[in-house]
This record gives sequence, C-alpha cells and structure tokens, in this order.
Amino acid sequence: MHGPASPGWLLVALCAATGVYCLLRMRSSLEEQRRAAGGEALMGFGMAAMAVPAAVFTPPSWVWPAYAVVFGAAGLRALWAARSGRHHLHHLVGAAAMVYMAVVMAASPAHAHGHGTSGTPVLTGVLLLYFTGYVLLTGVRLIPVVAVADGRTATAGWGDRPELALACRLSMAIGMVAMLLPL
Repeated sequence: MHGPASPGWLLVALCAATGVYCLLRMRSSLEEQRRAAGGEALMGFGMAAMAVPAAVFTPPSWVWPAYAVVFGAAGLRALWAARSGRHHLHHLVGAAAMVYMAVVMAASPAHAHGHGTSGTPVLTGVLLLYFTGYVLLTGVRLIPVVAVADGRTATAGWGDRPELALACRLSMAIGMVAMLLPL
C-alpha cells in the first residue's frame, strides 16, 4: 500500500498502535484471548510495515514473497483454529488478504513507485465488501447497550475486555479497507 505520505503514516500509526495493544492483550489470563491476540498483533505489525510510504522506504524485492509465506502460515493456523470457533475465519480472511496484497506488490513494479493498479478487480472487490461489512457490523456491535445490573460488578482486566478486543479488530479492518482501495 504505497500512496500519499500523510495517509500512509496515519495508517502505519493506526496499525502499529493496534499491534502494540494486541501484544499487551497476550498477557490475558484467558488462553483463547492470548492466541487471538498473537495473530492480531502479527496482522497489525504486518499491515504497519506494508503501509510505510514508498517515498520513505521501498522494500527489497524479497520482502513481498516473505510476507506471502508468513501470512500464508498465519492463514493455515487460523484455518486450523477455526475448528474450535468460527471467529477464527475472520483471521483466515485477513491473512488471505495480506497474502493477496503481498503477491500483488511482488508482481507489480508500478506499486513500488506508487502508481497504477495491478490487483484482480473481482478479488479486490470481494475483499473490500467483506472488510467494509465487517467494519459496519463491528461498529454496530460497539454501540453501548443499556444493561440491567444485578448489583455485582465484574472486574475484568483491561486486556480481557471484549469491547477493546473488538475495537482492535475494527481498527485493523478499517486499515485493511484503506490498503485494499488503491489495488
């Protein structure tokens, strides 16, 4: 994703901050939360590195195949984890999108210089629809709902709060939409 510098840096900051938060979530007391947070941290840092403006740093040609291998392995892990919960399918789609973007960037020298499109329009469109839908549905799920309190207060650690994990996934999905648009 190499476009104008200002939006690129904002995307780098968003994805890196999300990656850092996901690393902190890995300290959760819940095993499932730790596993999901690790994959999301990888995705956040990978997206941040991919979004660095080309005017600042143009990665060597071997970087894109390496991205494809790393996120291909993350996709296989998400596919394996999907046996225990369907929410891992979102991680699978995210990893597949990262592999797709890495392959597009590896195949297109024009992307290294910031012009042109070289992605498959149908696949790019499907991924854009998926992540746009995910952003909209997750945004709705984050709207506060008035709950009936039974007098007890739950004391979950800040890394175990489901709304923060959801906000983390939402910010990465927004970043994915921004990265897919130029393709």
